[in-house]
Amino acid sequence: MSLRAELVRLLLRRFMKRGGAAGYSLAETRRGLAAAERFVPSAPSGVATRAIDLGGVRAERVAPPCVHGDRHILFLHGGGYVSGSARLYRNLTWRFAAAAGAPLYFLDYRLAPEHPFPAAVEDALAGYRGLLAAGADPRRIVLLGDSAGGGLVFSLLLRLRDGGVPLPGAAVALSPWTDLALTGDSLRRNAEADPMIDAAAVPRLAELYLAGAEPRTPYASPLYGDLARLPPSLIQVGGDEILLDDSLRMADRLRAAGSLVTLEIWPRMPHVWHAFAPFVPESRRAIRRVGEFLAAA
Repeated sequence: MSLRAELVRLLLRRFMKRGGAAGYSLAETRRGLAAAERFVPSAPSGVATRAIDLGGVRAERVAPPCVHGDRHILFLHGGGYVSGSARLYRNLTWRFAAAAGAPLYFLDYRLAPEHPFPAAVEDALAGYRGLLAAGADPRRIVLLGDSAGGGLVFSLLLRLRDGGVPLPGAAVALSPWTDLALTGDSLRRNAEADPMIDAAAVPRLAELYLAGAEPRTPYASPLYGDLARLPPSLIQVGGDEILLDDSLRMADRLRAAGSLVTLEIWPRMPHVWHAFAPFVPESRRAIRRVGEFLAAA
């Protein structure tokens, strides 16, 4: 593990990890993230970024030079289903687009608690249909998501398959949240080791998104769904994450259902460490791995 990665771990533990569910404030978190947007580096010159409508959902198209016009990445962001913005991700999305050689579509799906489950799934479905309506070949579409968005990737796959909609060619989930019933032992086992996420705050996020819905509903928690006949997927997760078991069990159940999955556990990496690509070499290597997986798929 690099010294830079160790330094990031220390900074995350000092400045991001919360002190418990009692101190969690959604309004405060949203204000903090909005302020943080000003410090996120912009994409390099030459990366074309523009706002678009994708199936009736606001989106941002990110296209570095020399992308293949017949490839498409539908990106579903994290943030516990209650936060997230294209500006906050602007130093990450272009990197995935460049690694895959494809334009990336950041989907600005509706957020809870103003728009609880199943609003995010409905918007993801609408955005995917928007790509198809624009002429995209589903076999050349990739779903990519992080954290809650990683779980949403699998929820969308289930919704597409169940609805008879052509499936994408591949899927990538980064530190995915796949079990809103919160039954993974790593929520307790890694509660201290995880340098970024306070396990005590996670139940509140699930409550805000579910708004009374059954947490084991597959479109909310894909871990409990029928995972047969899904496209090849890549899951990357840090070894110290409280959500580690969400990835381990998801990979096991995908394999048991006969779906192809590649699971990568990166030792000591924090939650969605890809976001620290400007500083951390492991972040850049993980992004390259995503590009290599998509090229092979």
